[in-house]
Amino acid sequence: MGKSETVKKAEKLMVSAMKANDASHDASHVFRVRDLALSLALEEGLSSSPDSMEIVELAALLHDIVSLSHCPTTMAYRDPSEEKIVEEFLEAENVEGSKKIKILSIIKGMGFKDEIGGQVDSKHSIEFGVVQDADRLDAIGAIGIARCFTFGGSRSSVLHDPSIQPRSDLSKEQYIKKDKQTTVNHFHEKLLKLKDLMKTKAGQRRAEKRHKFMEDFLKEFYDEWDGRA
Repeated sequence: MGKSETVKKAEKLMVSAMKANDASHDASHVFRVRDLALSLALEEGLSSSPDSMEIVELAALLHDIVSLSHCPTTMAYRDPSEEKIVEEFLEAENVEGSKKIKILSIIKGMGFKDEIGGQVDSKHSIEFGVVQDADRLDAIGAIGIARCFTFGGSRSSVLHDPSIQPRSDLSKEQYIKKDKQTTVNHFHEKLLKLKDLMKTKAGQRRAEKRHKFMEDFLKEFYDEWDGRA
C-alpha cells in the first residue's frame, strides 16, 4: 500500500522545517522514529485499524518540528507556537476531527519533563505509546549515543567533568531551566531512565538491548577516561 498524499505532504513539511537542525534532531531522526513507530504499532496489533496507523504515522512525522535553541545544553525544547503549524497543516489536509485531536495530543505529550521522577503516565492511548516509545528508542542505544554527543558538541558542552556530578534528584523545574551540564551527565539524568518509561511491550523489548549497549559504553568510557583501559 502506497503513501497517502497527506503523508507525503507531512514528510515534505517536516524536511523543510528541520533542514537547518544539527544531526541530533534532523529529518533522519524523524524518519527513524516514523519507521520505529509503525513497526511497534504492528507488534502491538494496530495493523487492523487504518485510522490508528495513520494517526501513528502522522504524529511521528510531525512530532519534532522544532527549532533548537542556542542555549548551551544537551537538550532541545519545543516552541509552543510550532504546534500551531501542525494544527494548521492537519486542518488544510482535512484530517478528520477526532484524528486531529489524537495527533495533536500525542505531539503535546511527547516530552520527558512530566515523568522525570520515574512516574509513568498510564492514561494514554496505544497510538501515543508507540509514538513516544519510538522517539525514546531513538534517544538510546548506538543511535542515542551518537545523537547525544552530536547535540552536546553543537552546543560546545563539556564532554565530561568528574567534578560535576549528575543531578540524581533532578526536578521538572531544573529540567525545564536547562542548566548547563556535561554531555555524559545527560545519560544519567535522562537517557538511562528511558527504558523503564516505555509504554508498550514492544518498546520495552527493544529498549532492553539499547539500554545495555549504553551501560557497556559508559563503563568503557569511564575506564578509558581514567586510564584503566
